[in-house]
Amino acid sequence: QVQLVESGGGLVQPGESLKLSCVASGIIFTAYSWAWYRQAPGKSREYVAHVTTGGSTNYADSVKGRFTISIDNAKNMVYLHMNNLRPEDSAVYYCNAPRVGSREGVFRPWGQGTQVTVSS
Repeated sequence: QVQLVESGGGLVQPGESLKLSCVASGIIFTAYSWAWYRQAPGKSREYVAHVTTGGSTNYADSVKGRFTISIDNAKNMVYLHMNNLRPEDSAVYYCNAPRVGSREGVFRPWGQGTQVTVSS
């Protein structure tokens, strides 16, 4: 069974940076594209970014130029480098493999996520 474990969240001030990590087990990691999602209180989970098996990346407009997604195939790890954080980036962040087209997460259950809070 697939297991997704996110980490690296925390409380930071606006303008600061964080690096999130996700380790995936129970699957052939290199067979999938990988994505980050986030869910703020009272809102639906939303797509943030993804990286394909070929290394191409795509970002939601709200994070473009500030966030960078990367993977380490040797470690089955997905990272999200977040710079110039804003209060509206506050959310629980999750990783998953995105479906082609819809970009919805493939695997169930989702991980526990990691909380990011941006506040002065």
